[in-house]
Order: sequence, then structure tokens, then C-alpha cells
Amino acid sequence: MKRNIYGLTSALLGALASTAVLASGFQLQEQSASGLGVAYSGMAAAAQDGSTVFWNPAGMSQLGGSGFAVAAEYIIPSFKFTDAGSAFSALGSGGDGGVSSLVPAVYGYTTMTPQLALGLAVNAPFGLSTDWDSQWAGMFYGIKSKVETVNINPALSWKVNQFLSLGGGVSYQRLRATLTQGVTPLNPSVQGRIDGDAWRWGWNLGALADFGQGTTLGATYRSAISYTITGNLGFNNAALAAQASSIKAGLRLPQTFSFGLSQKLTPQLRLLADYTKTDWDTISTLTITATSGPATGFPVSVTPLNFKNSWRAGAGLEDQVDPQWLLRAGAAYDSAPVQDTYRNPRLPDNDRTWLAVGARFEPYAGCDIDVGYAHLWVKNGPSELANAGPPFPDSLNGTYRASVNVLGLQASFKF
Repeated sequence: MKRNIYGLTSALLGALASTAVLASGFQLQEQSASGLGVAYSGMAAAAQDGSTVFWNPAGMSQLGGSGFAVAAEYIIPSFKFTDAGSAFSALGSGGDGGVSSLVPAVYGYTTMTPQLALGLAVNAPFGLSTDWDSQWAGMFYGIKSKVETVNINPALSWKVNQFLSLGGGVSYQRLRATLTQGVTPLNPSVQGRIDGDAWRWGWNLGALADFGQGTTLGATYRSAISYTITGNLGFNNAALAAQASSIKAGLRLPQTFSFGLSQKLTPQLRLLADYTKTDWDTISTLTITATSGPATGFPVSVTPLNFKNSWRAGAGLEDQVDPQWLLRAGAAYDSAPVQDTYRNPRLPDNDRTWLAVGARFEPYAGCDIDVGYAHLWVKNGPSELANAGPPFPDSLNGTYRASVNVLGLQASFKF
């Protein structure tokens, strides 16, 4: 009996490990309502409010004075699964796994000298929340997943000359995860749960070149962040209490490169465009090690993930229709790092197409109110998961259908 219980524990750890990475593989673009209206196109060159502290700290040199911005994006996803012969298809298709989430952000900056500006961003660059029915065909791969990050990012901008500005910063970032799943088909009500977190450091650089005639180019780089996540495994069944343990896992979130263009087409009309690359291929295999319990010091799971690099490209327009109102529209295409063979119910991710609209209203000098809305069409994603055991054979075959709506609101102040 002890060997069987240990096998269940090991299988649970393996599945939770892989889905933790899948969840954190969702890189949140939702960092400002002012960017939402153009589908976050050209953010490396936009330099339009305090959110530039995160998008490209070199852009602070274009703002002048001091200011701050408070933003919130409300993400409304829908994930539905159509079964096609899974091992436990009789348990159902899981309902809608999407969980709506609020993503807040705060930005501030101040000009210290004509050449130097200092800023601070507090935001959430990665995160996802999914919650399937407690009993469903994929319950042994995932039920509930919640992955959150908090990023504290002070930054500095240096205006080298009228043409070039440089910027850089450091990030102190926390990752926290809660993950649950079924343990055995003999008792589908039994669930295992992992809670884990870690704080780690990263850094970022940016450059902004003003060519005159309304043409600005921006480039940014954000470093990879290597986590050693520590946490605990527990069960909702007293019979498995002795198998509760502590665990650790290494996880390296990817580096990103972004290039942006801001081009004035007329005195009222601005074009924004960007290309961004994220190097997810650093995540190929995840090893989970027990730090207590019967397997202390040994790997309890080695999970192949084989993430691929992803990219996004977008373009948008801003139209200053009168002194108080600015209108926005934009579109973008996002490729996903998840490959079909490894797609998991914790993140049934696939390539996405964005269409967005937004507006800015200036009620009085020094105050801007931004609103935005975007709809994301997500490409249908096949599920091809299979596990021959131990402790029991399982498979999850079918198709995920997903879509996302995003609402954004932001208030910016300058003084």
C-alpha cells in the first residue's frame, strides 16, 4: 500500500510541475490601459505616461516633470474542452476553466535633472488562473491553477543628447503558485495540492532614439529570472497525510526583446508598431525534488516540456480628435510557446489574434483617463496527453476552444 501511495504522490508531483511552468508561460501584456487600446503595439517607443517605466525606462526622458499612473486590466478568459476519447471521459468535459482576474499596476517617475529621471513600476508580468470542475476527464492533469507574480522595478533614464536616451532597472519579483488535481480514480474526490513561492532578481535595459519629424524608435530587453521555488504538497484526505512533503523546483522565466516604432503621420495621427521575441526555449525539462518524506533528496519527477520561442507583432493608431479626446485602435498577433504534444489543462494556450479599441480623456491639464477593450481569438488547441502509468494509465484527448476579453482603466497624473 505504501508503494502505491508513493506512486500516486510522484505522479501528482510530475503533473503539477509541468503545469506550473505552463501557467507561468503566459506572459501578461496587460500592463496599462493606455497601451490596451492599440493592442500594446509600439510600447517600446510610445513614452506616453508613467507606464513607460516598465515598457521602456529610456522613455522617461520624454515625459518631463513628475507623475504617476494607476492602471487595472480585467481579464475575462473562456476555456472549454471537447472530449475525443479520453481515458476518463465519463467524468465530463470540465465546464469552463476560465477564471476572470484583475491585473493592477502602479507607476511613478520624477525628473531629477534635465538629463536624469527616476521611476518605479509595481506590476504583474506573468500570471494565469484556471479552474475546471472538481471531477472531469482531465482531473488527473489539473483542476485548479493559480499563478501570480509581483514585480518591483525601480529604473533610471539618462538623456544622452537630443537624439538618444538610455534606461535601465532592476526587478525584485515574486512568483507564487497554487495547483490542485485528482489523485486516484478509485476515489475521485481526493485531491492533491501544491503551494509554492520564491523571490528572485532580474534586470532590464532600454534605448530610445528620436530622429525628428515625428519618428521615434525604441528597443528594450528584460532579463531571464531564475527561480528556486520551495513549497509543500498536501492532500484533502487524512489517509494520505503521511505522504505530505516539502518540495523544490528550478524554473527560469525567459528573456524578452522588443522593438517599437512611433511615427507621426499627421499632427493629429500617430502610428505605433512593434515586434517582440520571448525566448521560452530555455524551458525544456522540469525536475521536481522532494526535500522531505520518503524520497528526500531524490527527483520525484522529470517532466519534458519543450517550450518553443514565441513572438508577437502589432500595429495601432492614435487620433487626437480634439484637445481633450484621443481615440485608439490596434491589432496584434501573438504566438504561443506551448506545443500541441505538451498542451495541458492548466494552460490550454495557443496562438492569439488581438483586436483592440480605446480612448483617452483629459478632464483638466495634468490628468488623463484611459479606457480600453480588446478581444482575443485563440486558435483551437488539440490535447494529446497520455500516461501509461504508474500508478494508473490515463489520457486526455480532445480540443480546447478559448477566447479572451480584456477591459482596462487607467488614471495618469503629471505635475
